[in-house]
Amino acid sequence: KQKLELEYAKKQIQMSNETILSIARTVDAKDSNTSQHSYRVSEYSVAIAKRLGYSEEQCENLRKMALLHDIGKIGIPDAILNKPARLTDEEYEIMKGHVENSIGIIRYLPSLDYVIPVVISHHERWDGRGYPRGISKEDIPIGGRILCVADSFDAMTSKRSYKESFTLEYAIKELKNQAGKQFDPQLAEVFVRLLESGHIKLQVEQRDRGC
Repeated sequence: KQKLELEYAKKQIQMSNETILSIARTVDAKDSNTSQHSYRVSEYSVAIAKRLGYSEEQCENLRKMALLHDIGKIGIPDAILNKPARLTDEEYEIMKGHVENSIGIIRYLPSLDYVIPVVISHHERWDGRGYPRGISKEDIPIGGRILCVADSFDAMTSKRSYKESFTLEYAIKELKNQAGKQFDPQLAEVFVRLLESGHIKLQVEQRDRGC
Protein backbone atom coordinates (compact mmCIF):
# COMPACT_ATOMS: atom_id res chain seq x y z
CA LYS A 1 0.00 0.00 0.00
CA GLN A 2 2.80 2.40 0.90
CA LYS A 3 4.51 1.68 -2.42
CA LEU A 4 1.29 2.39 -4.33
CA GLU A 5 0.83 5.66 -2.47
CA LEU A 6 4.39 6.67 -3.34
CA GLU A 7 3.85 5.88 -7.04
CA TYR A 8 0.60 7.87 -6.99
CA ALA A 9 2.37 10.83 -5.41
CA LYS A 10 5.08 10.71 -8.05
CA LYS A 11 2.48 10.74 -10.83
CA GLN A 12 0.72 13.70 -9.25
CA ILE A 13 3.98 15.64 -9.08
CA GLN A 14 4.72 14.80 -12.71
CA MET A 15 1.24 15.94 -13.77
CA SER A 16 1.73 19.16 -11.84
CA ASN A 17 5.08 19.83 -13.52
CA GLU A 18 3.62 19.16 -16.97
CA THR A 19 0.66 21.44 -16.24
CA ILE A 20 2.94 24.27 -15.10
CA LEU A 21 5.17 23.90 -18.16
CA SER A 22 2.08 23.97 -20.36
CA ILE A 23 0.88 27.18 -18.70
CA ALA A 24 4.30 28.78 -19.16
CA ARG A 25 4.32 27.88 -22.85
CA THR A 26 0.83 29.35 -23.24
CA VAL A 27 1.98 32.64 -21.69
CA ASP A 28 5.08 32.81 -23.87
CA ALA A 29 3.01 32.01 -26.97
CA LYS A 30 0.63 34.92 -26.22
CA ASP A 31 3.53 37.35 -26.24
CA SER A 32 4.94 37.29 -29.77
CA ASN A 33 8.07 38.99 -28.46
CA THR A 34 8.98 36.06 -26.23
CA SER A 35 9.83 32.48 -26.99
CA GLN A 36 10.62 30.10 -24.15
CA HIS A 37 11.44 33.07 -21.91
CA SER A 38 9.94 31.43 -18.82
CA TYR A 39 11.85 28.20 -19.47
CA ARG A 40 15.17 30.02 -19.77
CA VAL A 41 14.50 32.03 -16.62
CA SER A 42 13.77 28.78 -14.79
CA GLU A 43 17.04 27.24 -15.98
CA TYR A 44 19.10 30.25 -14.91
CA SER A 45 17.29 30.46 -11.57
CA VAL A 46 17.85 26.81 -10.74
CA ALA A 47 21.53 27.10 -11.65
CA ILE A 48 21.90 29.90 -9.10
CA ALA A 49 19.94 27.93 -6.50
CA LYS A 50 22.13 24.86 -6.94
CA ARG A 51 25.26 26.95 -6.42
CA LEU A 52 23.68 28.28 -3.21
CA GLY A 53 23.21 24.71 -1.98
CA TYR A 54 19.45 24.40 -2.44
CA SER A 55 18.03 20.90 -2.06
CA GLU A 56 16.49 19.14 -5.04
CA GLU A 57 13.01 19.88 -3.71
CA GLN A 58 13.83 23.57 -3.21
CA CYS A 59 15.23 23.76 -6.74
CA GLU A 60 12.08 22.21 -8.20
CA ASN A 61 9.89 24.61 -6.25
CA LEU A 62 11.93 27.53 -7.57
CA ARG A 63 11.62 26.12 -11.09
CA LYS A 64 7.84 26.22 -10.78
CA MET A 65 7.97 29.77 -9.48
CA ALA A 66 10.11 30.82 -12.44
CA LEU A 67 7.88 29.09 -14.96
CA LEU A 68 4.84 30.90 -13.56
CA HIS A 69 6.42 34.32 -12.98
CA ASP A 70 4.82 35.91 -16.06
CA ILE A 71 1.46 34.13 -15.98
CA GLY A 72 -0.25 37.50 -15.41
CA LYS A 73 0.67 38.59 -18.93
CA ILE A 74 -2.36 36.61 -20.05
CA GLY A 75 -4.41 39.60 -18.85
CA ILE A 76 -2.35 42.27 -20.65
CA PRO A 77 -3.88 43.62 -23.91
CA ASP A 78 -2.17 42.24 -27.02
CA ALA A 79 -1.69 45.75 -28.39
CA ILE A 80 0.59 46.51 -25.44
CA LEU A 81 2.15 43.09 -25.07
CA ASN A 82 3.11 42.92 -28.74
CA LYS A 83 3.77 46.58 -29.49
CA PRO A 84 6.71 46.78 -31.94
CA ALA A 85 8.21 49.77 -30.14
CA ARG A 86 9.03 50.97 -26.65
CA LEU A 87 6.03 51.38 -24.39
CA THR A 88 4.74 54.78 -23.32
CA ASP A 89 4.70 55.54 -19.60
CA GLU A 90 0.97 54.76 -19.48
CA GLU A 91 1.42 51.49 -21.33
CA TYR A 92 4.30 50.54 -19.07
CA GLU A 93 2.09 51.05 -16.02
CA ILE A 94 -0.44 48.65 -17.55
CA MET A 95 2.34 46.16 -18.32
CA LYS A 96 3.53 46.33 -14.71
CA GLY A 97 0.06 45.10 -13.74
CA HIS A 98 1.02 41.62 -14.91
CA VAL A 99 2.52 40.99 -11.47
CA GLU A 100 -0.77 41.60 -9.66
CA ASN A 101 -2.58 39.68 -12.41
CA SER A 102 -0.33 36.70 -11.69
CA ILE A 103 -1.38 36.61 -8.06
CA GLY A 104 -5.05 36.76 -9.00
CA ILE A 105 -4.62 33.75 -11.30
CA ILE A 106 -2.47 31.68 -8.94
CA ARG A 107 -5.02 32.10 -6.15
CA TYR A 108 -7.28 29.83 -8.21
CA LEU A 109 -4.57 27.15 -8.03
CA PRO A 110 -4.50 26.48 -4.27
CA SER A 111 -1.84 23.78 -4.56
CA LEU A 112 0.52 26.40 -5.97
CA ASP A 113 -0.18 29.28 -3.60
CA TYR A 114 3.33 28.88 -2.14
CA VAL A 115 4.77 30.45 -5.31
CA ILE A 116 2.97 33.77 -4.72
CA PRO A 117 5.60 35.53 -2.51
CA VAL A 118 8.29 34.92 -5.13
CA VAL A 119 6.17 35.66 -8.19
CA ILE A 120 4.95 38.97 -6.74
CA SER A 121 8.49 40.07 -5.89
CA HIS A 122 10.49 39.30 -9.05
CA HIS A 123 10.39 42.96 -10.15
CA GLU A 124 11.41 44.35 -6.76
CA ARG A 125 14.86 45.91 -6.57
CA TRP A 126 17.58 45.61 -3.96
CA ASP A 127 17.54 49.41 -3.58
CA GLY A 128 13.76 49.54 -3.06
CA ARG A 129 12.93 51.21 -6.37
CA GLY A 130 11.12 48.22 -7.85
CA TYR A 131 7.44 47.27 -7.98
CA PRO A 132 4.71 46.52 -6.96
CA ARG A 133 5.51 47.07 -3.25
CA GLY A 134 8.81 48.94 -3.32
CA ILE A 135 10.43 46.65 -0.74
CA SER A 136 14.20 46.29 -0.54
CA LYS A 137 17.15 44.08 0.38
CA GLU A 138 16.34 41.03 2.55
CA ASP A 139 12.68 42.05 2.76
CA ILE A 140 12.45 40.68 -0.77
CA PRO A 141 12.09 36.87 -0.68
CA ILE A 142 15.32 35.29 -1.86
CA GLY A 143 13.45 33.46 -4.61
CA GLY A 144 12.27 36.80 -5.94
CA ARG A 145 15.82 38.14 -5.83
CA ILE A 146 17.05 35.12 -7.78
CA LEU A 147 14.31 35.54 -10.38
CA CYS A 148 15.12 39.23 -10.70
CA VAL A 149 18.70 38.38 -11.73
CA ALA A 150 17.68 35.56 -14.07
CA ASP A 151 14.76 37.45 -15.64
CA SER A 152 16.81 40.60 -16.24
CA PHE A 153 19.69 38.62 -17.75
CA ASP A 154 17.36 36.91 -20.20
CA ALA A 155 15.72 40.23 -21.09
CA MET A 156 19.14 41.69 -21.91
CA THR A 157 20.42 38.76 -23.95
CA SER A 158 17.22 38.19 -25.95
CA LYS A 159 16.17 39.93 -29.15
CA ARG A 160 13.06 42.08 -28.76
CA SER A 161 10.90 43.88 -31.29
CA TYR A 162 12.35 47.20 -30.15
CA LYS A 163 16.00 46.17 -29.65
CA GLU A 164 18.66 43.69 -30.64
CA SER A 165 19.98 41.20 -28.13
CA PHE A 166 22.88 42.44 -26.04
CA THR A 167 26.10 40.46 -25.91
CA LEU A 168 27.03 38.21 -23.02
CA GLU A 169 29.87 40.60 -22.18
CA TYR A 170 27.47 43.55 -22.00
CA ALA A 171 25.02 41.61 -19.82
CA ILE A 172 27.78 40.59 -17.40
CA LYS A 173 28.92 44.22 -17.18
CA GLU A 174 25.35 45.31 -16.36
CA LEU A 175 25.00 42.61 -13.72
CA LYS A 176 28.15 43.93 -12.07
CA ASN A 177 27.08 47.57 -12.41
CA GLN A 178 23.63 46.92 -10.96
CA ALA A 179 24.82 44.77 -8.05
CA GLY A 180 23.65 46.53 -4.91
CA LYS A 181 21.20 48.63 -6.95
CA GLN A 182 18.79 46.48 -8.93
CA PHE A 183 20.24 43.15 -7.83
CA ASP A 184 21.16 41.44 -4.60
CA PRO A 185 24.97 41.90 -4.78
CA GLN A 186 25.70 38.37 -3.57
CA LEU A 187 23.37 36.75 -6.10
CA ALA A 188 24.66 38.92 -8.93
CA GLU A 189 28.20 37.87 -8.06
CA VAL A 190 27.23 34.19 -7.96
CA PHE A 191 25.53 34.42 -11.35
CA VAL A 192 28.42 36.30 -12.94
CA ARG A 193 30.87 33.67 -11.70
CA LEU A 194 28.70 30.91 -13.17
CA LEU A 195 28.60 32.73 -16.50
CA GLU A 196 32.30 33.55 -16.61
CA SER A 197 33.29 30.00 -15.66
CA GLY A 198 31.02 28.51 -18.31
CA HIS A 199 28.87 26.65 -15.78
CA ILE A 200 25.86 28.51 -17.22
CA LYS A 201 25.56 28.61 -21.00
CA LEU A 202 23.76 31.48 -22.68
CA GLN A 203 20.41 30.26 -23.99
CA VAL A 204 18.95 32.47 -26.68
CA GLU A 205 16.24 32.26 -29.29
CA GLN A 206 15.97 35.07 -31.75
CA ARG A 207 12.42 36.15 -30.90
CA ASP A 208 12.01 37.59 -27.53
CA ARG A 209 9.88 41.02 -24.41
CA GLY A 210 10.33 40.69 -20.71
CA CYS A 211 9.20 43.47 -18.51
